[in-house]
Amino acid sequence: MARGRLAVSGGGPVVLRSAAWFGEGATGGDLRAFSHRSRMRQLGYLPEEHLGKPVIAILNPWSDINPCHMHLRERAEQVRRGVWQAGGFPLEFPVSTMSETFQKPTPMLYRNLLAMEAEELLRSYPVDGAVLMGACDKTVPALLMGATSAGLPSIVLPSGPMLRGHYRGRTLGSGTDLFAYWDEHRAGRIGECELAEVECGLARSAGHCMTMGTASTMTAAAEALGMALPGSSSVPAVDSAHHRMAAACGARAVALVREGLTPAKVLTRAAFEDAAATVLALGGSTNALIHLIAMAGRAGVELSLEDFDTIGARVPVLADVRPVGDHLMEDFYYAGGLPALLAQLARDPGVLHPERETVSGRPFASYYADAEIRLPKVIRTREDPVAPEGGVAVLRGNLAPGRAVVKHLAADPKLLTHTGPAVVFDSYRELKDRIDDPALGITEDTVLVLRGAGPLGGPGMPEYGMLPIPAYLLERGVKDLVRISDARMSGTSYGTCVLHVAPESHVGGPLALVRTGDLITLDVPNRLLTLEVQDEELRRRRAAWQPPAPHYERGYGALYAEHVTQADTGCDFDFLSRPGRNPEPDPR
Repeated sequence: MARGRLAVSGGGPVVLRSAAWFGEGATGGDLRAFSHRSRMRQLGYLPEEHLGKPVIAILNPWSDINPCHMHLRERAEQVRRGVWQAGGFPLEFPVSTMSETFQKPTPMLYRNLLAMEAEELLRSYPVDGAVLMGACDKTVPALLMGATSAGLPSIVLPSGPMLRGHYRGRTLGSGTDLFAYWDEHRAGRIGECELAEVECGLARSAGHCMTMGTASTMTAAAEALGMALPGSSSVPAVDSAHHRMAAACGARAVALVREGLTPAKVLTRAAFEDAAATVLALGGSTNALIHLIAMAGRAGVELSLEDFDTIGARVPVLADVRPVGDHLMEDFYYAGGLPALLAQLARDPGVLHPERETVSGRPFASYYADAEIRLPKVIRTREDPVAPEGGVAVLRGNLAPGRAVVKHLAADPKLLTHTGPAVVFDSYRELKDRIDDPALGITEDTVLVLRGAGPLGGPGMPEYGMLPIPAYLLERGVKDLVRISDARMSGTSYGTCVLHVAPESHVGGPLALVRTGDLITLDVPNRLLTLEVQDEELRRRRAAWQPPAPHYERGYGALYAEHVTQADTGCDFDFLSRPGRNPEPDPR
């Protein structure tokens, strides 16, 4: 395939992928190059605007139904400004929007679809590099997965957290306080008028959840991976610093092309270890474990749940941010943001890898070299941590041979070692319909079990894992129970919720064999999840088990069901995560 060349100040020529579409110079190439240049004139572009310049794709998931990204049409203009100023040529591509609050059954069903879209857009169009915009939960992992597979120089532009919420003089956190106040309403302690006020005060601006939910966790992970600029992950969406950061991302994308700095050079094993340490030190979302494992698979890096448990044992939780702590992302930003937290982690020389490459063009150590904590109540020191070890525990046992996870720092400590009788629900609909029925006999000792909510059973592994507590227990002041499922839960959720049980019940995992009344033991200190039923009885139950009917008979859902992997391996599609050559298209 023909390639154009770009002269670089102070260096040699750089091969431009886009020149294969347009030919060498203003009149070079063949018939197809002539045709492509003709269509660029149709679009209103002069030859000198784009020929010989790095073409930067701006992947923008803006839509009218995604509040996390409602400001990204404007931010795309600032990215353009940065690209132009750096001597590049910007092209904006709308990509699928995955709104965590509105898309059903869950955006997780479509994460791999967006990853496919991003990869194929970057492969099939005349672009040399990309700016990946967004943050709403599944967007960052999806775009990074696609860009990694495409192999073009790319940089993440986090969309930023929203401003803190307010209600009658109290600070609200989206998600976390949504669940808390809804339970207060179910318990009869607040009425419709108060609930309407909370409704208007929870989410006050553009941006993703301002708690340490999945969006905040994954943008921080992108920064820790070295795929976003230092300090970029916590800049509030509506702050003028976000405008400036957008322009800086655009400019840096042009430089990445000139330097030939691709995701393959950044996304090493060391980068994923640093991202895992960061997620655990933040008390971040359990969803990050699934996403990071999937992202590592695209980069050809082996990453397992055991790696998180090993890293977590030597990483303290330093971010005092809800739901584990008391503060919000706006406070975290003013406290020094991720650079300040990384600087604390780096005090232990064995935790981070300071010399690895990043999209900044400088070693990872530059991300935190001069950072200081400005609000010590928000970002703690190693001497005064929120907790001495990472915020997520990985469990094993006969109920989860493929492992399960629990965000134990957001749980009631007295439930972290607990044995109780199961009350089993076969679907989320059944759970909602029956949870308040006193005839179920749910008490403080009960272990609530939800199955049929995993990658295939959900379908898509919805965020059902924070199972509701019966209203009659809420009225008595009970705020937590042990809850077990093959579902996920929102990163803004809390409680003793055991999640991601693998293999899931839909494929015959042990969760499918649990019956109401069975004793289940949760032992977080020893990382155990045990169904207290004799092996012979479990063999009898397995012999009688029948697989449920598939949800989909056609369409994307059927493709998803045929190829999605289990939670412990990242829920990617097997044909996307495996190694292999994907040839460049021939634009001639």
